[in-house]
Amino acid sequence: MSKMNNEGGQGERRRWLLFSLVAAGLLVSGCAASSNAFAQPSFTIPAAQLQEAVERKFPRKYAMNGLLNLELTHPQIQLKPEQNQLNTVLVVVASGPLLQQRNYHGTLDVDFSLRYEPSDRTLRATQLQLNGLRMDGLNLSGEQLLQQYGSALAQRSLQEVVLYQLSEQDLALTNGLGLEPGQFTVTPKGLAVQLKPKASL
Repeated sequence: MSKMNNEGGQGERRRWLLFSLVAAGLLVSGCAASSNAFAQPSFTIPAAQLQEAVERKFPRKYAMNGLLNLELTHPQIQLKPEQNQLNTVLVVVASGPLLQQRNYHGTLDVDFSLRYEPSDRTLRATQLQLNGLRMDGLNLSGEQLLQQYGSALAQRSLQEVVLYQLSEQDLALTNGLGLEPGQFTVTPKGLAVQLKPKASL
């Protein structure tokens, strides 16, 4: 029995040794690790990388009940560390019978959080909050009518959209060492990804 306990203790020490090596490796490689010696390792996805990933998802086109056609382009990602959220402002082009077949240009402003999907290592938009849908040249009644589509448009264009996929390079130092992404924190420089031990099956 004492031999089995000893082997179990050695296995536990080996796991924590590997975990410590990963933390040290991340720190030496220049990844964004906390200055707290006991903090779990982390790395940062730069804001520019998030911007590039989001841009690849657009343009997107939607038809609203055959009355309104909307095209969304040129998303601009902003970091909101104080709310631990991201913001995007998209260019909107609206046309269709509801607008007498004229084209109107405007912006869609949305705040959102991120959800991690472990099955494919993706970050997805969730908990969307519409800040506004504004169109240039529309009269007040026309803009108020268009606002009714704002929440639906935000949900259809961004809800659960894959904004980023963690690559093998992102997680190179964690492969085979029992670590996985844990908490995601929006910082002034990008998205900090904290690593944690994988849950036991």
